[in-house]
Amino acid sequence: MSGQIPLVDYLVLNDGQPHLVARECVNCAARFFDRRNACANCFATEFATVPIATEGTVRAFTIVTFAAPGIPTPFVAAVVDCDGTQVRANLINVEPDPQHVFDGMEVRLATQSIGTDSAGTEAVGFGFEPASATKES
Repeated sequence: MSGQIPLVDYLVLNDGQPHLVARECVNCAARFFDRRNACANCFATEFATVPIATEGTVRAFTIVTFAAPGIPTPFVAAVVDCDGTQVRANLINVEPDPQHVFDGMEVRLATQSIGTDSAGTEAVGFGFEPASATKES
């Protein structure tokens, strides 16, 4: 394999433990995962890169049963509170039903292979899995 690349630019794979980073406004501390020219909260233009906690709590979720062609369903889309930063992501490694997913559920960041190109470079995505799930080695 030639290596790994993150599916999104705010997923960091090469600093030991995979984690997310956000752009934090230096004026008001609002955090954003996408590129910003100015803060949507206070309009300041200076940002710092900050790491996001790798563990969190499910604050809202929905079980998606209909999606675009080629997208396997059902899956769980969620909002996870990671120590005050809201992260929108899918829940993975959990059955997509109300018996296994609930508000207040403790979760942790997990990565997964999205695919590998002909040169052997693996694209890596992220989601959150139950904190009680067994870690893979």
